[in-house]
Order: sequence, then structure tokens, then C-alpha cells
Amino acid sequence: MVSIAHGIFVMGDDNSVRLDERPAHQVTVPAFAAGRTEVTRAQYAVFAEETGRGATGPCSTDPDRDGRWESVADASWVDPKFPTSDANPVSCINWSDAKAYTLWLTEKTGKRYRLLSEAEFEYVLRGNTKTQFWWGDDPDQMCQYANGHDQRTSKLVPSWTGGAACDDGHDVLAPVASYPPNAFGLYDLAGNAWEWTADCYVPSYQVQPRDGSAFGRDDCNWVSTRGGSWAKGMSDLRSAQRNWRIQAAQRGADVGFRVARDL
Repeated sequence: MVSIAHGIFVMGDDNSVRLDERPAHQVTVPAFAAGRTEVTRAQYAVFAEETGRGATGPCSTDPDRDGRWESVADASWVDPKFPTSDANPVSCINWSDAKAYTLWLTEKTGKRYRLLSEAEFEYVLRGNTKTQFWWGDDPDQMCQYANGHDQRTSKLVPSWTGGAACDDGHDVLAPVASYPPNAFGLYDLAGNAWEWTADCYVPSYQVQPRDGSAFGRDDCNWVSTRGGSWAKGMSDLRSAQRNWRIQAAQRGADVGFRVARDL
């Protein structure tokens, strides 16, 4: 875990073509701790063994590597139908799985663990920057800093367009911390796997809290995921990018999570 100091930042982007990233607004984030990396497959396996949470499917994945993702009944965090390892982010887990992990960790340690709020995630992803990406405004520099859609994935799935003009060295998920950390010392906030947040998704920031807390209740139908992944859109790695296209009960082969802890 990395301790994150209290701070104030501007969340969102008034220049974005996406209406759900507006209006840009000031948010005050209290101090908290954030996972240095996404939760790995090895870490999740300990939780699964101790709690009896099995290799549950189905999971949305692309076993044929043709760009046509589909719900596969026997795909799970154990076998997402992509090459994986214990050092990779765990994927093919839904929102309930991720929250159950934080509750288990809370019981084991006596400290309150949880998912990051959407505001906390953008705050740490930006790392005090105001550029499109945490490393700057040039998408073609991505391969130095993140595992995203690049020339390698474009060759793998020719139907995917808009990738960075570079090669980040990984076809699909990469081991956590394969790229440099951002200014807060956190790895893979952009790229690798989308990350579940604690927030129910709403298409406007007009109702979002300004105190860094999460919006919504535990029974969200649609949940905000953040950070982008190795697959598809390079624009998904932008700091202001919000993803609502996943329901709380869904599992995806490029969706994982990291934990936060109250200080």
C-alpha cells in the first residue's frame, strides 16, 4: 500500500467530446492508502482458497483472438482464455467478487479495506498532472509507461484501430509493475486491466460528491470502471476517461481491481 496525502484536484475534462466527463469540477480528497499494484492472480487465489470462492464464470473474453468478445461459460479468473500468470492482475471477476475480497482483507487485518472511489482513482491516476495521460499528451509514448492498445495488439486483432504507434512488449495482460510508477508511486493505473471502483455510474458529474467519496448504493446495475486496459481503445487510458459499459454482475477478461485502505 502507498499512503496518499490529502489533496484538491480538478476532476473531468470540459474539452472532452464525452458528456459524462463534464463539467470539470474541483474535488477534495482526504488522505487514504492505495494498492501499489492491481490485485494479482496469486493474491486473489489465497482469498478464493480461504473463502471457498470458486472459479466462477461466465466471463466475457476473446478466445479466438478475432476481436469478437463473447460470454464464455467456463472462462474464469483461473482461466480467462488468455495466457496468464500469478504475477498478472486477476481478471474475470465481477464487482461483488472484488468487494468480497476487500471485506475478507478487512477481517484478516482489522483495517478497513475497500475499493477506490471514482474520484480517488482519477486523483491518483493523474498524479498532480493536467495532461490527457499521466505521462503527457502524446499517446505514442504510451509503450514506455503502460500496457495498452499498440502495434502488437493491432497485429493480433486487425479489426482494432486507434492504437499507439509503438510496441509495449505484451500481447495481453502484463505482470504488474512491468512499467514505471507514476508520481504517487503507483503502477498500472492506466492500461493492463480496467479497475472496478466503488461508484455506481451516472452520466453526469452534476450529482457526484465533491468530497472524494463514492456515489451510489451497493445495488448498482452499472458500475464505473477506470484506467483502460491492454485491449481496444487507446483513448481509454486518458486520465478523465470513464467506462460505464459493464454491469456489476459481469466479468471481463480485461477487468480487475486494486484496493484502498482508510487511514
